Amino acid sequence: MDFTTTLQISQMIINELTGSAFVHKQQGHLFKSQGFTKLGQKYLDHYTEEMGWVEKYTERMLDLGCVPQVKVCNETTLIEDPKAYLEADLKLQKEGVETLYKVMPALATDPTTYDITKAYLLDEEEDQYWDEEQLDLIEKIGYQNWLVKQM
Repeated sequence: MDFTTTLQISQMIINELTGSAFVHKQQGHLFKSQGFTKLGQKYLDHYTEEMGWVEKYTERMLDLGCVPQVKVCNETTLIEDPKAYLEADLKLQKEGVETLYKVMPALATDPTTYDITKAYLLDEEEDQYWDEEQLDLIEKIGYQNWLVKQM
């Protein structure tokens, strides 16, 4: 079986997710420094969770006899305003989920990577729903009230 597509998709996920995870970690530290301890911890925990997925894809590539390439992430400016960050993160989550849906058929001949990606996709959808729920909550209770809940 040719695993070229699996390796390409896995490498893409590793690269994108590593950069995204690092941004979440830095945003978490920023939010904590602003006094939003709960929100900050949410993103620090999210970093750990995302790096777990990076490890799964790395292990899969190594199992297939390929050494992943380490790519440096693109420059990103942290967003100080929590609501603005949620909006930006939601946009990225939607794009990521859409990309994962598109690659799923290409992984159909590799059930192991398919199952990893299916589980990862479900996790990313949950993250997207969380962002949507927080923005809905801001609309319902007001931004200042939501910020108090993040302390």
